[in-house]
Amino acid sequence: MGLVYERRGSGEPLVLLHGIGHRWQAWEPVMGALAERRDVIAVDFPGFGASPPLPGGTPYNAQTLADSIERFCAELGVVKPHVAGNSLGGYVALTLAARGTVRTATALSPAGFWAGAEATYARVLLKALRRATEAMPDESIEPAARTWAGRVVTMGLIVARPARKTPEATVADMRGLRDAVGFAETLESFKAVVPPARPKVPVTIAWGEHDRVLPRRQAVRAAKWSERRVLLLKGCGHVPMSDDPALVARVLLDGSAG
Repeated sequence: MGLVYERRGSGEPLVLLHGIGHRWQAWEPVMGALAERRDVIAVDFPGFGASPPLPGGTPYNAQTLADSIERFCAELGVVKPHVAGNSLGGYVALTLAARGTVRTATALSPAGFWAGAEATYARVLLKALRRATEAMPDESIEPAARTWAGRVVTMGLIVARPARKTPEATVADMRGLRDAVGFAETLESFKAVVPPARPKVPVTIAWGEHDRVLPRRQAVRAAKWSERRVLLLKGCGHVPMSDDPALVARVLLDGSAG
């Protein structure tokens, strides 16, 4: 279906999957380090970033997004790649691990390990962030992103160190969240998201120490599900790639070494 992607480096293929409302550029801070040892393929999910939407009548949920990634890999001739994802992308990565269609999966703060009101909290928070971008006039986005205070306000719930985000990346992220046609239906599908089936391949899970979207207590459930210790990304938020690129790159390289 012609998904938009960025491909760099050489070695074993590693497919990178972004979170809800994001785009492949979320991985830009770690692409260089990963590309030194992997054939890195960062892709926009259907209906997010610059990728076209899913075909009419196809629902947006983790299963259909996983299907789209399997088709995408087949179109590229990439067989059983390593895969890594963040948030929604982390859940899709673990779904692919449960299917056994990837070689390894690394998930950073994956969705799906919530309990009680935690899922509702995440949906309400993400919906509020989306509405904030929709309400902001386009001509106001760039001035807000060019100040430290503006980046704290717009990015502070998503990353732990918003000052490390460039104004250009902040502007693009806000517009990407606002314009993602698959956002609303995918977010609604979170109501039915539960942990995937047991993985058939090696998995690595890591969690941002300062995750404000999916609090790190959810890592305890992820550890029980995976029967492995969950790594703590110190000093990082929900989208950790810009908070500590070196740490995240190391986790992804180690996770895809199997």
